[in-house]
Order: sequence, then C-alpha cells, then structure tokens
Amino acid sequence: MAAAAALAADEAAGAGPARRPVLRDHRCGAGTAAVVEDNRDLPRCAALRGHRWTRPAAVRTSVTSRYEMHYRHTTGQEEAALAAVTAREADAALHPLQDTTMGSLTMYVVSETSSLLPQGISVYVGKHRSALVRAVGSLAALQARLREVTQVMSFTASSIATALSDRVPNGQLSPDARRYLKSSLGYEITFSLLNPDPKSHTVDWDIEGAVNRYVKPVLDKLSLVANFSVDSQILYYAVLGVTPRYNKESSSFLLSAHSLPHVINPVEARLGSSAASLYPVLNFLLYVPERSHSPLYIHDKDGAPVSTNAFHSPRWGGIMVYNVEAPVSSQASLPLHVDVDMARVMEVFLAQLRLLFGLSQEEVPPEFLLESPGNEGLADWELDHLLWAHTVENIATVSTTLTSLAQLLDKIGNIVIKDDVASEVYRAVASVQSAVTKLSLGHLHAAFQASKEAVTSSERAFFDPSLLHLLYFPDDQKFAIYIPLFLPMAVPILLSLAKIVRETRLRKKEPTKMD
Repeated sequence: MAAAAALAADEAAGAGPARRPVLRDHRCGAGTAAVVEDNRDLPRCAALRGHRWTRPAAVRTSVTSRYEMHYRHTTGQEEAALAAVTAREADAALHPLQDTTMGSLTMYVVSETSSLLPQGISVYVGKHRSALVRAVGSLAALQARLREVTQVMSFTASSIATALSDRVPNGQLSPDARRYLKSSLGYEITFSLLNPDPKSHTVDWDIEGAVNRYVKPVLDKLSLVANFSVDSQILYYAVLGVTPRYNKESSSFLLSAHSLPHVINPVEARLGSSAASLYPVLNFLLYVPERSHSPLYIHDKDGAPVSTNAFHSPRWGGIMVYNVEAPVSSQASLPLHVDVDMARVMEVFLAQLRLLFGLSQEEVPPEFLLESPGNEGLADWELDHLLWAHTVENIATVSTTLTSLAQLLDKIGNIVIKDDVASEVYRAVASVQSAVTKLSLGHLHAAFQASKEAVTSSERAFFDPSLLHLLYFPDDQKFAIYIPLFLPMAVPILLSLAKIVRETRLRKKEPTKMD
C-alpha cells in the first residue's frame, strides 16, 4: 500500500515515527428507519481516495443504511498509546483519546509488520468503539477489510431486517430473526431456584451477592436501553414435567433436544411472575435434579452433551441444570447441603441474556480477534448496535400504532377525541419526526430517547379509555339494539295518539248547538 510504504520510508530516513491514518465511522439513519452514507475524503498525504458505496438491504424495506467516513492522521498521544506491547493495552490507552459519541467508530490502521497484533490476526476489535486494522497489500484490499470490520461492529442490513421482523414476510428472514426480544420500555428479570427434592437437598445460593457482582454491571450499561427490575424466588417440589431417559452406559439421566420444549410450560405454571407484569419477563431458572434423577444432562439434537448443561428459549429465558455430587458414603445423612457456585451459574445466565437481546457474536473471519467485554457484559459498540435496532423498531411501532388509531377514527364517525388525547397524538408525531431526523444525523442517543417518547405518547393515545371501540356503535347496530326495546312500548303510544287525533277531527265536524 502506498501509504504504508511512505510511512516506512519516513521512519528509515530518521524523520521520527510516522503517524498512522485513522478512520472514523459515523453511522446515520434517515427516512422512516436507519439510513447509511459513505463519504471517504482522505488527505492528499494519505495517498487514499474516497468513494461511496451503498449497502444492499437484506429484505425489501424502506430502510437504507449509509456510512460517513472521515480520515485523519494519528495524534502524538495516539502514537504513544499505539506503542503499547499488546492490543489490549493499546485499546485501553486509546479509549480516553477517542470520540465517545454513541454510534461512532474509530479504526486505527497499523503497519503490515506491526507487532501490536498477534501473529495471524489482522483485525482487533476492542471493547469500546475502536478497532486496530493491519494494513494489507493494496488499497482495494484495505477497503474490503474496513467493510468487513464495519459489518461486524455496525448496524447492518440484517440488523434492520431483525428489528423489523414483525413487518417482514417469513420467506425473507433468517430463522433466528424473530428469536430476539422486542423493544420495550422495561424488562423484569426473575431468577428462580427449583428444588424438587428438598428432603434430599438443602440448596444455598447467594443470589443477592451474585446479582450485585455479576448482573448489576450489565444492567447498569443496559439502563440506556430500558428500565430493569430484578427479583428472585425459591420453588420447592417444582419438577420439569418431563421424565428423563436413563442411560446405562454413563449411569446418568438424559434430556434430549426434542423434549426440551415440553419443559417450559409445566415450570412456567409455577412461576407466576408474568401474570401481573407490565413489561416482558425474562426467566432464568436453576434446576437441582431430585436424587432419583441425578445426575441429569442435556443433550443437543446430535446427541452430544451440552457443555453448559443449559438451554434457552427465545423471548422467554433460560434453564440450567445444576447437578449435585453424590455422597461418598451411602449412609450420609439427608438432606445434603449444597452450595451453588454462583460464578459458573451467572456466566451461563449472562450468556443467555446476551442471546435474548440479540448480542450473540456472528461468524467472523478467523483473522479477527474480538476482545471480551469483561464484567460489563457487552462492549460499547454492541450497546450502540442495540440502540440502533431498538430505535428503528420504536419508529416502526409508533407508525403502526398511529396508523391503527387513524383507521379507528375513520371507522367511527361520531367518536369524541379529547384534548389530552389529541395532544398525545401530536406529541407522538413530533417525537417520531425528531427521532428520524436525529437518526439521519447520527445522533444515536437523542434519536433513541425521542423514539421512546414517541412510543409512550402513541400508546397513551391508543389505549385511552375514551377511545375504546366498544363505547361507540355504528348506526345499524344502534337500530338493531334499540328497535326491539322501544317498538313494543311505542305501539300503544302511537295508537293512543292516532285515536286522539281522530276524536279531535270528529269534534270539529259536529255542528255547534245553540240554545
């Protein structure tokens, strides 16, 4: 690459360390959903030219996406940070120097011979909003590599299809498109310990400490997306409702993949957490098998044991089977005391939580290295991805709600619209227009907040008690209801009136007698 060659020549001539070109990517949205523009405008000294591309949509929607690219050279502080020994240290040092605007990405192009990236790794994706990209042989190859990076870190056409999955025909979607949680103003998380055999096991789990240590950092970061509430419960004598199969070879009990769907309903009947909830409930169940069915292992559809001994159900939650080691002596007193390893359990539950929110890592090239987000549970760029998806979904939801409300008002001509309902409608329209505008400008956080306000106002207007369809009837229904009620009463009245009229006419015809 010309730029890389120029950098190497400067260093060899004793001109000091050359500054690497840095790519900054701002993702934007326009129209009724996310729009994306690509404008690559490099300085002349970088020996790279900009060009535009439009990412094709995976399905036919009114949503497009574009990228707005800007190139510059690294600063002295960034050069010092890139002189770190490892990519992880460089990412940590670069974080305070980066643009922390939500929806933005910063890519650092390092030389092809740089030791910052491990051997065989061409791209390092950090846990913030940056990536390190190793320069390749040609400009076209570098541009293709940058597209691959944005495909991993940004809001893509498949993300648009997933966000609008309820409005896209089935044939145009992948099988997993409708598996993720839909956007909501809040979520309720319930951790349940199922002990079907309390006579044999006394289970002790430090759920409060585990939530504060493992779950709270994740929810603090997700608080930008929605409000979360967490509770826990212990259910005794709660069984799975499916009889596991005994395997003589392994002297264990097995739950096959085809029997797992039948586990949810019997257990859900005992939970009772979603009956009075205003928001979606995410259930995470820890099941300690009864002594007669221990140990219990879950097998996948290929018959292989699942390493985590757990499974999850889309838009519902997950279940983990926690086996208890059998006592060495058969004369051991019952019940056995069991201390749950909460670190292992929470690792599984947090992985399932990521799957429920659609944060599972897609297949990436083998030369890509993705940094673990650590205790926070998700990287900054993953949070941006989630905000993009929920903003687009909120805009589509508001459009559907207001359209349904308009159809209702057109159908019922004599409906009465109160001033507060009209104000909510105007507020919803203004908020959704603001969200679309801010999304097109790349102001992700402001666009998401405006879309939440639009959803709240549109639902208040749509579910207002004064707009209930049952309060208003078409004219034909009014006649059908009131005629059978009033006609029997009206017949005698009409006959009496007719009689009075006839008698009055007869009196007028009779001559007046004079004395």
